[in-house]
Amino acid sequence: MFDDLDVHALSNRPGVKWNRVEPDVLPAWIAEMDFPPAPCVREALLRCVENDLGYPSWDGRPADNPLRTAFAERMRQRYGWALDPCHVREFTDINQGLQAVLGLATRPGDGIVVHTPTYPPFLETITKMGRRLHAVPYTPDNESWAFDADRLNRELEERASRVLLLVNPHNPTGRALHREELESVARLALRHNLLVIADEIHSDLVHAPHRHIPFASLSAEVAARTVTLTSATKAFNVPGVRCAVAHVGAAEVRAALANPSHLYGEPNTFGVAATLAAWREGEAWLSQLRPVLARNADLVREELPSGVRYRTPQATFLAWLDCRDLELDTDPHTFFLHKARVLLNDGRSFGPGGEGFVRLNFGTSPDILREMLRRMRRALD
Repeated sequence: MFDDLDVHALSNRPGVKWNRVEPDVLPAWIAEMDFPPAPCVREALLRCVENDLGYPSWDGRPADNPLRTAFAERMRQRYGWALDPCHVREFTDINQGLQAVLGLATRPGDGIVVHTPTYPPFLETITKMGRRLHAVPYTPDNESWAFDADRLNRELEERASRVLLLVNPHNPTGRALHREELESVARLALRHNLLVIADEIHSDLVHAPHRHIPFASLSAEVAARTVTLTSATKAFNVPGVRCAVAHVGAAEVRAALANPSHLYGEPNTFGVAATLAAWREGEAWLSQLRPVLARNADLVREELPSGVRYRTPQATFLAWLDCRDLELDTDPHTFFLHKARVLLNDGRSFGPGGEGFVRLNFGTSPDILREMLRRMRRALD
């Protein structure tokens, strides 16, 4: 299931990852794995088609939406975080949730603190909504990436901010913050009266011995100023079902989201069915996937071209590759596309600190990954 993928079959997929490349290009860009979804998810979607595509029983009665209870159950079982299901809301995806919250909780000109480099749609959202980006960089630290609480504090003291957008586990570096780091963020959020929007969509893909700690689980006081965004779509590789949830601990944001009630739409039957199946029945599949991704992360290290620096991610299926020492005559994204026929994400789209980097998606079979890396090495020879 994870090792035996056929390039020809993948190239015939209509989805964006393989559909937008020329036939001789291997895509390692958008954050979507090549693996088929868990059998329980496929079966749940088939049951929807076979049984009933009418209005669901919870339509128009948000308190009855089973996603809310399922999310609360998952957080309690995995992290010991007890939360009120009535504080959970549904969205189409993480980006919609972020935009809804920023639209309600901030005004044009407000400062949004973000650790950079970061997920490009978040940067686009901040810019297009007229908010001010306050970038605080992750910096290289031996074999990982450093979180600098003192630098974050200086940024908050020097430039007024309303929101801290916390991406943890981090995309693109794969950094998973440990408890002491999260507690330092929490102290700063309380000191500077920040709303924290925590994107935790990669939380199911943390590699041992690292572990994920939901930011809002630190304390009731922290939860009361936090909106946690997450989804099953990344870990269970079903981005097309378009389903995300938000735990809205901030009471004023929660009240604002409730009125008008239909502005953000309703979750669709397929998205809810896929998410429920993933969260309630997909743990065995996920337990098989994580070692595959950890192995692929090591394979990247072993077979990368000489001169490309790489810090093994603590989470995700994404490799953040530092190509600044290669002294290329163009940016590395263009170079590897034209010379190696491998499509990577351009580091510049991830904001400050992304220049000279590319992001490689290693959520594929070892054979396909080896071929990508072989092409990259050959292009530099």
